[in-house]
Amino acid sequence: MPEEITIVLDKEQLRNLVADVVDLDPAEVTDHAHFVDELDVDSLTALEITVRLEKAYGVTMTEDELPALCTLQGTFDLLARKIDARS
Repeated sequence: MPEEITIVLDKEQLRNLVADVVDLDPAEVTDHAHFVDELDVDSLTALEITVRLEKAYGVTMTEDELPALCTLQGTFDLLARKIDARS
């Protein structure tokens, strides 16, 4: 039986991941900064964020869940629910 890997969700690591994709200082990626309106994230960058999240946290995002990925806090909350659901 394969050993289950525990994913730990850390908001600062998440902030750094998003900041890396959007090429900003992590301090600019505040909890409630809107990715599109305030951080100038376009559709291609949003897709890259989604792919990086899926790889980093071992989750799959559905199209219905994508609107939640508009702020760091929304992204964190969605990931927390998805990771908890696996437990």
